[in-house]
Amino acid sequence: MVARGSPTSTPTGRSALHADRTDRCLRRLGLNGWLVTIGFAQDSAKRDIQEMHRLNQDPKAYIAMLDDPARQVHQKPNEVISALRLKEGEVIADIGAGSGYFAFRLARHVGDAGRVYAVDVSTEMIAHLNRRIRELKMKNVVTILATPDEPLLAHATIDRFFICDTWHHIENHDRYLGLLNKMLKPRWQVVMIDFKKVETPLGPPMKMRIDRDDVVKEMEMNGFSLEAEHTFLPYQYFLVFKVK
Repeated sequence: MVARGSPTSTPTGRSALHADRTDRCLRRLGLNGWLVTIGFAQDSAKRDIQEMHRLNQDPKAYIAMLDDPARQVHQKPNEVISALRLKEGEVIADIGAGSGYFAFRLARHVGDAGRVYAVDVSTEMIAHLNRRIRELKMKNVVTILATPDEPLLAHATIDRFFICDTWHHIENHDRYLGLLNKMLKPRWQVVMIDFKKVETPLGPPMKMRIDRDDVVKEMEMNGFSLEAEHTFLPYQYFLVFKVK
């Protein structure tokens, strides 16, 4: 039997009041800590989006980021080109060509008989690409100033669409895929490379990313089937689709 007033007895009076206040304080701290964590995540995402907008408004900074030699570590451009097994004479459309990071590499592999359409919606990127074409004396790269919802290419003229880190910027996917389907030659491909919807050291904010499975589903719903998948990129999925 426990005596009254013993240290193990149930607290009463001021002791009980103190215990209740302590408990409520700890619960508030836990809730506030959770809210601080959410607030930090939201602030971080907001900063990521603001940084993307800042880069898009500063063409020189954006080009420098795209062409940064350190990008090769995760982008593995030589391995990507090798995996595509390009043939001389192919006609490729690089959607969201940006600085030409992939466009010029693709052009070297399709040869003088082939062609690469470097498609972008930014006049600054197109101007930069045209300067690089002149400097490199590339005869098989053609720039296309497109609109956000239209690549502005002729029907049945493209062997492959190459879309790297651009799909999450395009809004009406169904309409866009319908256009790509018409512009592709029969039995040819759409190549999709974009950031996985998981935390990675770099890439767009999580809310802008599109999950790999969702890309496969929307492609299948719009007349394409997954033909190949490469998994050597650490932060991105690399999917190859063909017209059904």
